[in-house]
Amino acid sequence: MSVNHGEMQAFTLTLDKFLSHAARWHPDVEVVTAREGGSRERIGYAGMRQRSRRLSSVLAGLGIRMRDHVATLAWNTQGHVETWFATMGMGAVCHTLNPRLAEAHLASMLAQSQARVLVASADLVPLARRIASQAGSVERILTIDGTAETVDGAPMAVALEPMIAQAQEDDVAWGAFAEDAPCGLCFTSGTTGAPKGVTYTHRGNYLHTLRSLQADSMAISSRDSVLLAVPMFHANGWGVPFAAPAVGARLILPGRQLDGASLAQLINAESVTVAIGIATVWLALAEHLEATGESTPSLKRVIVGGAPMTPALMQRIEQCLGASVQTSWGMTELSPTGTMSPPDDPARMPHVSGRPAIGMDLLLTDAQGVPLSQQRGQEGHLRVKGASVIERYFGDLQAAVDAQGWFATGDLARIDEQGNLIIVGRAKDLIKSGGEWINPSEIEDIVGELPEVSLSTVIGRAHPKWGERPILLVELREGCTFDDQAVLNALRGRVASWWLPDEVIRLERMPLAATGKIDKMRLRVEYGGMDPALQVPVARP
Repeated sequence: MSVNHGEMQAFTLTLDKFLSHAARWHPDVEVVTAREGGSRERIGYAGMRQRSRRLSSVLAGLGIRMRDHVATLAWNTQGHVETWFATMGMGAVCHTLNPRLAEAHLASMLAQSQARVLVASADLVPLARRIASQAGSVERILTIDGTAETVDGAPMAVALEPMIAQAQEDDVAWGAFAEDAPCGLCFTSGTTGAPKGVTYTHRGNYLHTLRSLQADSMAISSRDSVLLAVPMFHANGWGVPFAAPAVGARLILPGRQLDGASLAQLINAESVTVAIGIATVWLALAEHLEATGESTPSLKRVIVGGAPMTPALMQRIEQCLGASVQTSWGMTELSPTGTMSPPDDPARMPHVSGRPAIGMDLLLTDAQGVPLSQQRGQEGHLRVKGASVIERYFGDLQAAVDAQGWFATGDLARIDEQGNLIIVGRAKDLIKSGGEWINPSEIEDIVGELPEVSLSTVIGRAHPKWGERPILLVELREGCTFDDQAVLNALRGRVASWWLPDEVIRLERMPLAATGKIDKMRLRVEYGGMDPALQVPVARP
Protein backbone atom coordinates (compact mmCIF):
# COMPACT_ATOMS: atom_id res chain seq x y z
CA MET A 1 0.00 0.00 0.00
CA SER A 2 1.48 3.32 -1.09
CA VAL A 3 1.75 6.21 1.34
CA ASN A 4 0.68 9.71 0.45
CA HIS A 5 3.49 11.74 1.95
CA GLY A 6 1.99 15.08 0.99
CA GLU A 7 4.10 17.90 -0.40
CA MET A 8 5.01 21.54 0.05
CA GLN A 9 3.82 24.36 -2.14
CA ALA A 10 5.85 25.38 -5.14
CA PHE A 11 7.57 28.67 -4.35
CA THR A 12 10.07 29.81 -6.92
CA LEU A 13 13.01 31.76 -5.54
CA THR A 14 12.69 34.87 -7.72
CA LEU A 15 13.90 38.33 -6.72
CA ASP A 16 10.62 40.16 -7.30
CA LYS A 17 9.38 38.55 -4.08
CA PHE A 18 11.68 40.73 -1.98
CA LEU A 19 10.14 43.99 -3.15
CA SER A 20 6.63 42.52 -3.08
CA HIS A 21 7.20 41.40 0.52
CA ALA A 22 8.45 44.85 1.50
CA ALA A 23 5.52 46.56 -0.23
CA ARG A 24 3.02 44.45 1.69
CA TRP A 25 4.61 44.30 5.13
CA HIS A 26 6.78 47.44 5.20
CA PRO A 27 4.89 49.69 2.76
CA ASP A 28 5.91 53.03 4.25
CA VAL A 29 9.55 52.23 5.04
CA GLU A 30 11.61 54.67 3.05
CA VAL A 31 14.14 54.44 0.29
CA VAL A 32 16.01 57.75 0.45
CA THR A 33 18.15 59.16 -2.37
CA ALA A 34 20.63 62.00 -1.83
CA ARG A 35 20.71 64.64 -4.53
CA GLU A 36 23.30 67.24 -5.38
CA GLY A 37 22.99 70.29 -3.17
CA GLY A 38 21.85 68.39 -0.10
CA SER A 39 18.23 67.65 -1.07
CA ARG A 40 16.81 64.14 -0.77
CA GLU A 41 14.01 62.15 -2.44
CA ARG A 42 11.89 59.63 -0.53
CA ILE A 43 9.58 56.82 -1.47
CA GLY A 44 8.04 53.92 0.47
CA TYR A 45 8.48 50.32 -0.61
CA ALA A 46 4.84 50.15 -1.73
CA GLY A 47 5.35 53.15 -4.00
CA MET A 48 8.61 51.73 -5.32
CA ARG A 49 6.95 48.44 -6.23
CA GLN A 50 4.17 50.26 -8.07
CA ARG A 51 6.67 52.32 -10.06
CA SER A 52 8.81 49.26 -10.79
CA ARG A 53 5.79 47.37 -12.09
CA ARG A 54 4.97 50.28 -14.38
CA LEU A 55 8.54 50.39 -15.59
CA SER A 56 8.25 46.71 -16.51
CA SER A 57 5.31 47.70 -18.71
CA VAL A 58 7.41 50.42 -20.32
CA LEU A 59 10.18 47.95 -21.10
CA ALA A 60 7.70 45.42 -22.48
CA GLY A 61 6.30 48.15 -24.71
CA LEU A 62 9.80 48.69 -26.09
CA GLY A 63 9.99 45.03 -27.04
CA ILE A 64 11.95 43.70 -24.05
CA ARG A 65 11.16 40.06 -23.36
CA MET A 66 12.42 37.38 -20.97
CA ARG A 67 16.19 36.90 -21.04
CA ASP A 68 16.74 40.12 -23.03
CA HIS A 69 19.38 42.41 -21.58
CA VAL A 70 18.61 45.90 -20.28
CA ALA A 71 21.77 47.86 -19.50
CA THR A 72 22.13 50.50 -16.81
CA LEU A 73 24.70 53.29 -16.52
CA ALA A 74 23.64 54.90 -13.28
CA TRP A 75 24.49 55.85 -9.71
CA ASN A 76 22.94 54.55 -6.49
CA THR A 77 19.49 56.10 -6.73
CA GLN A 78 15.82 55.24 -6.44
CA GLY A 79 15.53 55.14 -10.22
CA HIS A 80 18.34 52.62 -10.48
CA VAL A 81 16.80 50.31 -7.86
CA GLU A 82 13.45 50.53 -9.66
CA THR A 83 15.16 49.59 -12.92
CA TRP A 84 16.73 46.55 -11.24
CA PHE A 85 13.41 45.22 -9.99
CA ALA A 86 11.49 46.15 -13.14
CA THR A 87 13.97 44.33 -15.36
CA MET A 88 14.54 41.29 -13.18
CA GLY A 89 10.89 41.00 -12.14
CA MET A 90 9.76 40.53 -15.73
CA GLY A 91 12.45 37.94 -16.43
CA ALA A 92 14.87 40.16 -18.34
CA VAL A 93 18.53 40.56 -17.38
CA CYS A 94 19.89 43.76 -15.85
CA HIS A 95 23.38 44.49 -17.18
CA THR A 96 25.07 47.02 -14.88
CA LEU A 97 27.80 49.17 -16.44
CA ASN A 98 30.49 50.94 -14.44
CA PRO A 99 30.76 54.57 -15.67
CA ARG A 100 34.31 54.79 -14.31
CA LEU A 101 35.63 52.25 -16.81
CA ALA A 102 37.18 53.16 -20.14
CA GLU A 103 34.71 53.82 -22.96
CA ALA A 104 36.20 51.06 -25.07
CA HIS A 105 35.58 48.54 -22.30
CA LEU A 106 32.02 49.74 -21.77
CA ALA A 107 31.23 49.58 -25.49
CA SER A 108 32.68 46.08 -25.67
CA MET A 109 30.52 44.94 -22.74
CA LEU A 110 27.39 46.41 -24.36
CA ALA A 111 28.25 44.71 -27.63
CA GLN A 112 28.61 41.37 -25.84
CA SER A 113 25.29 41.59 -23.98
CA GLN A 114 23.44 42.98 -27.05
CA ALA A 115 21.34 45.18 -24.76
CA ARG A 116 18.71 47.08 -26.77
CA VAL A 117 17.73 49.48 -23.99
CA LEU A 118 20.18 51.50 -21.90
CA VAL A 119 18.93 53.27 -18.76
CA ALA A 120 21.28 56.10 -17.79
CA SER A 121 21.50 58.78 -15.13
CA ALA A 122 21.03 62.16 -16.80
CA ASP A 123 24.58 63.33 -16.16
CA LEU A 124 25.91 60.16 -17.81
CA VAL A 125 23.88 60.48 -21.02
CA PRO A 126 26.80 61.88 -23.08
CA LEU A 127 28.84 58.80 -22.14
CA ALA A 128 25.82 56.57 -22.78
CA ARG A 129 25.43 57.94 -26.29
CA ARG A 130 29.08 57.42 -27.13
CA ILE A 131 29.27 53.82 -25.97
CA ALA A 132 25.85 53.00 -27.49
CA SER A 133 27.00 54.26 -30.88
CA GLN A 134 30.07 52.02 -30.68
CA ALA A 135 28.23 48.94 -29.43
CA GLY A 136 25.62 48.95 -32.18
CA SER A 137 22.85 47.10 -30.33
CA VAL A 138 21.20 49.90 -28.30
CA GLU A 139 17.91 51.14 -29.77
CA ARG A 140 16.80 53.43 -26.95
CA ILE A 141 18.43 55.39 -24.13
CA LEU A 142 16.12 56.14 -21.21
CA THR A 143 17.16 58.77 -18.68
CA ILE A 144 16.65 58.78 -14.91
CA ASP A 145 17.86 61.08 -12.13
CA GLY A 146 17.20 64.39 -13.87
CA THR A 147 16.83 65.85 -17.33
CA ALA A 148 19.46 65.26 -19.98
CA GLU A 149 20.91 68.20 -21.87
CA THR A 150 19.94 68.78 -25.48
CA VAL A 151 22.12 68.86 -28.58
CA ASP A 152 21.08 70.97 -31.56
CA GLY A 153 17.64 71.34 -30.01
CA ALA A 154 17.04 67.59 -29.90
CA PRO A 155 16.92 65.56 -26.68
CA MET A 156 19.95 63.32 -26.17
CA ALA A 157 17.71 60.59 -24.80
CA VAL A 158 14.11 59.97 -23.78
CA ALA A 159 13.12 60.79 -20.20
CA LEU A 160 11.78 57.71 -18.42
CA GLU A 161 9.64 59.49 -15.81
CA PRO A 162 6.74 60.51 -18.14
CA MET A 163 6.66 56.99 -19.56
CA ILE A 164 6.31 55.50 -16.06
CA ALA A 165 3.52 57.94 -15.21
CA GLN A 166 1.50 56.84 -18.25
CA ALA A 167 2.12 53.09 -17.92
CA GLN A 168 -0.18 50.51 -16.33
CA GLU A 169 0.95 48.65 -13.24
CA ASP A 170 -0.36 45.16 -14.02
CA ASP A 171 0.46 44.80 -17.72
CA VAL A 172 3.43 42.49 -17.11
CA ALA A 173 3.52 39.48 -14.78
CA TRP A 174 6.39 39.25 -12.34
CA GLY A 175 8.13 36.01 -11.45
CA ALA A 176 6.55 33.98 -14.26
CA PHE A 177 9.70 31.99 -14.97
CA ALA A 178 11.98 29.38 -13.44
CA GLU A 179 14.17 30.35 -10.49
CA ASP A 180 17.34 29.38 -12.35
CA ALA A 181 16.65 32.07 -14.97
CA PRO A 182 19.33 34.74 -15.40
CA CYS A 183 18.65 38.08 -13.70
CA GLY A 184 21.86 40.12 -13.80
CA LEU A 185 25.10 40.58 -15.70
CA CYS A 186 28.13 42.23 -14.14
CA PHE A 187 31.63 42.35 -15.59
CA THR A 188 34.66 41.94 -13.36
CA SER A 189 36.76 45.03 -12.72
CA GLY A 190 39.57 44.01 -15.05
CA THR A 191 42.23 45.01 -12.51
CA THR A 192 44.17 41.79 -13.18
CA GLY A 193 43.19 41.19 -16.80
CA ALA A 194 40.46 41.77 -19.36
CA PRO A 195 36.98 42.16 -17.78
CA LYS A 196 34.82 39.01 -17.87
CA GLY A 197 31.05 38.83 -17.58
CA VAL A 198 29.37 37.11 -14.65
CA THR A 199 25.70 36.16 -15.04
CA TYR A 200 23.63 36.00 -11.85
CA THR A 201 20.50 33.90 -11.43
CA HIS A 202 17.37 34.50 -9.39
CA ARG A 203 18.01 31.40 -7.28
CA GLY A 204 21.64 32.30 -6.67
CA ASN A 205 20.84 35.86 -5.62
CA TYR A 206 17.86 34.77 -3.51
CA LEU A 207 20.02 32.33 -1.55
CA HIS A 208 22.83 34.89 -1.36
CA THR A 209 20.36 37.30 0.25
CA LEU A 210 19.33 34.76 2.86
CA ARG A 211 23.00 34.10 3.64
CA SER A 212 23.83 37.78 4.01
CA LEU A 213 20.94 38.38 6.40
CA GLN A 214 22.15 35.81 8.93
CA ALA A 215 23.08 37.01 12.42
CA ASP A 216 26.80 36.38 11.89
CA SER A 217 26.80 38.05 8.47
CA MET A 218 25.37 41.47 7.47
CA ALA A 219 22.65 40.94 10.07
CA ILE A 220 20.55 43.92 8.97
CA SER A 221 16.96 44.15 10.21
CA SER A 222 13.86 46.32 10.06
CA ARG A 223 15.40 48.46 12.81
CA ASP A 224 18.28 49.55 10.58
CA SER A 225 18.88 52.41 8.21
CA VAL A 226 21.41 51.06 5.71
CA LEU A 227 23.69 53.34 3.72
CA LEU A 228 24.71 51.64 0.49
CA ALA A 229 28.00 53.27 -0.50
CA VAL A 230 28.93 50.29 -2.67
CA PRO A 231 28.09 51.24 -6.26
CA MET A 232 25.22 49.17 -7.61
CA PHE A 233 27.28 48.67 -10.76
CA HIS A 234 30.01 46.95 -8.74
CA ALA A 235 29.69 43.27 -7.79
CA ASN A 236 25.90 43.22 -7.61
CA GLY A 237 25.81 46.07 -5.10
CA TRP A 238 26.91 43.41 -2.58
CA GLY A 239 23.28 42.19 -2.70
CA VAL A 240 22.05 45.06 -0.50
CA PRO A 241 19.27 46.21 -2.90
CA PHE A 242 17.69 42.80 -2.25
CA ALA A 243 18.57 42.40 1.43
CA ALA A 244 17.15 45.74 2.60
CA PRO A 245 13.59 45.23 1.29
CA ALA A 246 13.71 41.56 2.32
CA VAL A 247 13.71 42.67 5.98
CA GLY A 248 12.10 46.09 5.62
CA ALA A 249 15.22 48.10 6.42
CA ARG A 250 15.44 51.74 5.36
CA LEU A 251 17.70 51.98 2.31
CA ILE A 252 19.79 55.15 2.04
CA LEU A 253 21.28 55.82 -1.39
CA PRO A 254 24.04 58.45 -1.75
CA GLY A 255 23.74 59.02 -5.50
CA ARG A 256 27.19 60.10 -6.52
CA GLN A 257 27.74 62.15 -3.34
CA LEU A 258 30.54 60.08 -1.78
CA ASP A 259 32.81 62.82 -0.44
CA GLY A 260 33.35 62.92 3.31
CA ALA A 261 31.22 66.02 3.94
CA SER A 262 28.22 64.68 2.00
CA LEU A 263 28.42 61.28 3.68
CA ALA A 264 28.58 62.84 7.16
CA GLN A 265 25.54 64.99 6.43
CA LEU A 266 23.58 62.07 5.00
CA ILE A 267 24.44 59.68 7.85
CA ASN A 268 23.39 62.19 10.48
CA ALA A 269 20.28 63.42 8.70
CA GLU A 270 18.96 59.90 8.10
CA SER A 271 20.19 58.30 11.35
CA VAL A 272 22.16 55.65 9.45
CA THR A 273 23.01 52.64 11.63
CA VAL A 274 24.85 50.41 9.12
CA ALA A 275 27.12 51.70 6.36
CA ILE A 276 28.45 49.42 3.64
CA GLY A 277 31.37 50.16 1.33
CA ILE A 278 35.07 49.82 0.65
CA ALA A 279 37.65 51.19 3.06
CA THR A 280 38.70 54.17 0.92
CA VAL A 281 35.16 55.60 1.19
CA TRP A 282 35.32 55.50 4.99
CA LEU A 283 38.84 56.91 4.93
CA ALA A 284 37.44 59.99 3.17
CA LEU A 285 34.71 60.27 5.80
CA ALA A 286 37.27 59.87 8.61
CA GLU A 287 39.42 62.62 7.14
CA HIS A 288 36.40 64.94 7.05
CA LEU A 289 35.42 64.18 10.64
CA GLU A 290 39.01 64.69 11.81
CA ALA A 291 39.20 68.04 10.04
CA THR A 292 35.84 69.38 11.27
CA GLY A 293 35.43 67.75 14.66
CA GLU A 294 32.03 66.38 13.59
CA SER A 295 30.74 62.94 14.61
CA THR A 296 28.29 60.29 13.38
CA PRO A 297 26.55 59.16 16.61
CA SER A 298 23.82 57.01 14.99
CA LEU A 299 26.33 54.83 13.14
CA LYS A 300 26.88 51.42 14.77
CA ARG A 301 28.58 49.28 12.15
CA VAL A 302 30.67 49.76 9.01
CA ILE A 303 30.86 46.72 6.72
CA VAL A 304 33.98 46.83 4.54
CA GLY A 305 35.34 44.68 1.75
CA GLY A 306 37.30 44.98 -1.45
CA ALA A 307 40.79 44.59 0.00
CA PRO A 308 42.33 43.67 3.38
CA MET A 309 42.73 46.59 5.79
CA THR A 310 45.76 47.58 7.80
CA PRO A 311 45.41 47.75 11.60
CA ALA A 312 46.10 51.49 11.54
CA LEU A 313 43.37 52.17 8.99
CA MET A 314 40.81 50.06 10.86
CA GLN A 315 41.64 51.80 14.14
CA ARG A 316 41.39 55.21 12.50
CA ILE A 317 38.00 54.48 10.96
CA GLU A 318 36.58 53.06 14.20
CA GLN A 319 37.82 55.98 16.26
CA CYS A 320 36.64 58.68 13.85
CA LEU A 321 33.26 57.16 12.98
CA GLY A 322 32.51 55.75 16.42
CA ALA A 323 31.40 52.46 14.85
CA SER A 324 32.78 48.94 14.77
CA VAL A 325 34.29 47.72 11.51
CA GLN A 326 33.03 44.43 10.12
CA THR A 327 35.42 42.88 7.60
CA SER A 328 34.42 40.67 4.68
CA TRP A 329 35.78 39.01 1.57
CA GLY A 330 34.12 38.33 -1.74
CA MET A 331 34.33 38.81 -5.48
CA THR A 332 32.06 39.44 -8.45
CA GLU A 333 32.03 35.73 -9.25
CA LEU A 334 30.45 34.92 -5.86
CA SER A 335 27.48 37.31 -6.15
CA PRO A 336 29.67 38.63 -4.32
CA THR A 337 29.94 37.74 -0.59
CA GLY A 338 32.21 34.83 0.35
CA THR A 339 32.95 35.31 4.05
CA MET A 340 32.14 37.89 6.73
CA SER A 341 33.22 38.50 10.29
CA PRO A 342 30.43 38.63 12.90
CA PRO A 343 29.00 42.01 13.93
CA ASP A 344 30.69 43.69 16.93
CA ASP A 345 33.14 40.83 17.34
CA PRO A 346 35.42 41.75 20.29
CA ALA A 347 38.18 39.66 18.71
CA ARG A 348 37.88 41.35 15.29
CA MET A 349 41.09 42.00 13.39
CA PRO A 350 41.50 43.88 10.12
CA HIS A 351 43.20 41.07 8.22
CA VAL A 352 40.59 38.44 9.19
CA SER A 353 37.64 38.15 6.79
CA GLY A 354 35.41 35.87 8.85
CA ARG A 355 33.73 32.57 8.06
CA PRO A 356 31.44 31.51 5.21
CA ALA A 357 27.71 31.25 5.87
CA ILE A 358 25.75 28.13 4.92
CA GLY A 359 25.71 27.63 1.16
CA MET A 360 29.35 28.65 0.64
CA ASP A 361 32.34 26.36 1.08
CA LEU A 362 36.10 26.99 0.99
CA LEU A 363 39.03 24.80 -0.04
CA LEU A 364 42.79 25.42 0.08
CA THR A 365 44.91 23.72 -2.58
CA ASP A 366 48.46 23.79 -3.87
CA ALA A 367 49.32 25.62 -7.08
CA GLN A 368 48.17 22.61 -9.14
CA GLY A 369 44.75 22.46 -7.48
CA VAL A 370 45.47 19.48 -5.21
CA PRO A 371 43.72 19.96 -1.83
CA LEU A 372 46.07 20.55 1.11
CA SER A 373 46.06 17.67 3.57
CA GLN A 374 45.59 20.16 6.42
CA GLN A 375 43.03 22.91 5.77
CA ARG A 376 43.72 24.90 8.96
CA GLY A 377 46.84 26.95 9.64
CA GLN A 378 48.42 26.51 6.20
CA GLU A 379 48.72 28.88 3.26
CA GLY A 380 47.24 27.76 -0.03
CA HIS A 381 45.38 28.75 -3.16
CA LEU A 382 41.74 29.48 -2.35
CA ARG A 383 38.86 27.76 -4.14
CA VAL A 384 35.15 28.13 -3.44
CA LYS A 385 31.90 26.34 -4.17
CA GLY A 386 28.28 27.31 -3.57
CA ALA A 387 24.83 28.17 -4.88
CA SER A 388 25.86 31.73 -5.81
CA VAL A 389 29.28 30.87 -7.28
CA ILE A 390 29.93 31.17 -11.01
CA GLU A 391 29.84 28.04 -13.18
CA ARG A 392 31.14 29.68 -16.37
CA TYR A 393 31.70 33.21 -17.61
CA PHE A 394 29.30 35.00 -19.92
CA GLY A 395 29.74 33.90 -23.52
CA ASP A 396 32.27 31.23 -22.56
CA LEU A 397 31.58 27.57 -23.28
CA GLN A 398 34.40 26.39 -21.04
CA ALA A 399 33.59 25.86 -17.36
CA ALA A 400 35.24 28.19 -14.86
CA VAL A 401 35.32 25.43 -12.24
CA ASP A 402 37.25 22.19 -11.91
CA ALA A 403 35.78 18.70 -12.23
CA GLN A 404 34.60 18.79 -8.60
CA GLY A 405 32.90 22.18 -9.03
CA TRP A 406 35.53 24.30 -7.23
CA PHE A 407 36.19 27.82 -8.54
CA ALA A 408 39.79 29.07 -8.26
CA THR A 409 39.64 32.62 -6.88
CA GLY A 410 43.27 33.55 -7.56
CA ASP A 411 43.74 34.42 -3.88
CA LEU A 412 46.37 33.08 -1.54
CA ALA A 413 44.81 32.44 1.85
CA ARG A 414 44.92 30.76 5.24
CA ILE A 415 42.09 29.41 7.39
CA ASP A 416 42.78 29.76 11.10
CA GLU A 417 41.81 27.28 13.81
CA GLN A 418 38.44 29.03 14.32
CA GLY A 419 37.61 28.72 10.61
CA ASN A 420 38.26 32.37 9.78
CA LEU A 421 39.53 33.20 6.32
CA ILE A 422 42.69 35.30 6.04
CA ILE A 423 43.59 36.57 2.57
CA VAL A 424 47.36 36.84 2.35
CA GLY A 425 47.63 38.09 -1.23
CA ARG A 426 46.74 37.62 -4.84
CA ALA A 427 48.67 35.01 -6.77
CA LYS A 428 49.07 37.49 -9.63
CA ASP A 429 50.51 40.12 -7.26
CA LEU A 430 53.43 37.95 -6.16
CA ILE A 431 56.83 39.29 -7.18
CA LYS A 432 59.43 36.81 -8.46
CA SER A 433 62.89 38.11 -7.69
CA GLY A 434 65.89 35.94 -8.50
CA GLY A 435 63.64 32.89 -8.75
CA GLU A 436 62.14 33.44 -5.28
CA TRP A 437 58.69 34.77 -4.41
CA ILE A 438 57.96 38.00 -2.52
CA ASN A 439 54.44 38.59 -1.14
CA PRO A 440 53.64 42.33 -1.40
CA SER A 441 50.77 42.16 1.09
CA GLU A 442 53.11 41.27 3.96
CA ILE A 443 55.16 44.41 3.27
CA GLU A 444 52.01 46.50 2.85
CA ASP A 445 50.63 45.35 6.21
CA ILE A 446 53.77 46.53 8.02
CA VAL A 447 54.02 49.85 6.21
CA GLY A 448 50.32 50.44 6.81
CA GLU A 449 50.99 50.42 10.57
CA LEU A 450 53.05 53.59 10.29
CA PRO A 451 50.99 56.56 11.52
CA GLU A 452 52.23 58.79 8.71
CA VAL A 453 50.89 56.49 5.97
CA SER A 454 47.39 56.83 4.56
CA LEU A 455 47.64 54.27 1.72
CA SER A 456 50.48 52.08 0.49
CA THR A 457 51.13 49.37 -2.03
CA VAL A 458 54.05 47.30 -3.33
CA ILE A 459 54.58 46.33 -6.96
CA GLY A 460 57.33 44.58 -8.87
CA ARG A 461 59.57 46.64 -11.11
CA ALA A 462 61.35 44.97 -14.01
CA HIS A 463 65.03 44.34 -13.29
CA PRO A 464 67.67 43.15 -15.81
CA LYS A 465 69.39 40.83 -13.29
CA TRP A 466 66.70 39.69 -10.84
CA GLY A 467 63.69 39.72 -13.17
CA GLU A 468 61.66 41.84 -10.73
CA ARG A 469 62.37 43.86 -7.62
CA PRO A 470 59.81 45.34 -5.19
CA ILE A 471 59.18 49.07 -4.96
CA LEU A 472 56.96 50.76 -2.39
CA LEU A 473 54.47 53.50 -3.26
CA VAL A 474 52.88 55.51 -0.47
CA GLU A 475 50.33 58.26 0.03
CA LEU A 476 51.04 60.11 3.27
CA ARG A 477 48.49 61.56 5.64
CA GLU A 478 48.06 65.29 5.26
CA GLY A 479 50.85 67.23 6.93
CA CYS A 480 53.04 64.16 7.52
CA THR A 481 56.56 63.42 6.30
CA PHE A 482 59.00 60.57 6.77
CA ASP A 483 62.30 59.39 5.35
CA ASP A 484 62.98 56.24 3.40
CA GLN A 485 65.28 54.84 6.07
CA ALA A 486 62.49 54.93 8.67
CA VAL A 487 60.31 52.84 6.38
CA LEU A 488 63.05 50.31 5.71
CA ASN A 489 63.88 50.12 9.41
CA ALA A 490 60.23 49.26 10.13
CA LEU A 491 60.55 46.31 7.72
CA ARG A 492 63.94 45.00 8.86
CA GLY A 493 63.66 41.93 11.00
CA ARG A 494 60.03 41.39 10.00
CA VAL A 495 60.61 40.39 6.37
CA ALA A 496 63.61 38.84 4.63
CA SER A 497 66.34 41.35 3.82
CA TRP A 498 66.01 40.70 0.11
CA TRP A 499 62.31 41.61 0.34
CA LEU A 500 63.17 45.23 1.21
CA PRO A 501 61.90 47.59 -1.51
CA ASP A 502 64.52 49.05 -3.81
CA GLU A 503 62.78 52.42 -3.77
CA VAL A 504 60.11 54.35 -1.88
CA ILE A 505 57.95 56.56 -4.11
CA ARG A 506 55.65 59.18 -2.59
CA LEU A 507 52.41 59.88 -4.43
CA GLU A 508 50.23 62.91 -3.85
CA ARG A 509 47.19 60.70 -4.46
CA MET A 510 47.17 56.94 -4.78
CA PRO A 511 45.41 56.00 -8.05
CA LEU A 512 42.24 54.02 -7.47
CA ALA A 513 40.62 51.62 -9.92
CA ALA A 514 36.95 51.84 -10.88
CA THR A 515 36.11 49.65 -7.89
CA GLY A 516 37.87 51.97 -5.43
CA LYS A 517 40.76 49.56 -4.90
CA ILE A 518 44.34 50.68 -5.48
CA ASP A 519 44.96 50.49 -9.23
CA LYS A 520 47.99 48.20 -9.29
CA MET A 521 47.74 47.65 -13.04
CA ARG A 522 48.16 51.39 -13.68
CA LEU A 523 51.02 51.60 -11.19
CA ARG A 524 52.78 48.68 -12.87
CA VAL A 525 52.60 50.50 -16.21
CA GLU A 526 53.73 53.85 -14.80
CA TYR A 527 56.37 52.68 -12.32
CA GLY A 528 57.02 49.00 -12.84
CA GLY A 529 58.17 48.76 -16.43
CA MET A 530 54.96 46.95 -17.40
CA ASP A 531 54.23 46.88 -21.13
CA PRO A 532 50.69 48.36 -21.33
CA ALA A 533 49.87 46.29 -24.41
CA LEU A 534 51.15 42.94 -23.17
CA GLN A 535 50.49 43.55 -19.44
CA VAL A 536 53.72 41.75 -18.60
CA PRO A 537 56.91 43.12 -17.03
CA VAL A 538 59.58 44.14 -19.49
CA ALA A 539 63.14 44.11 -18.16
CA ARG A 540 65.10 47.19 -19.16
CA PRO A 541 68.82 47.86 -18.69
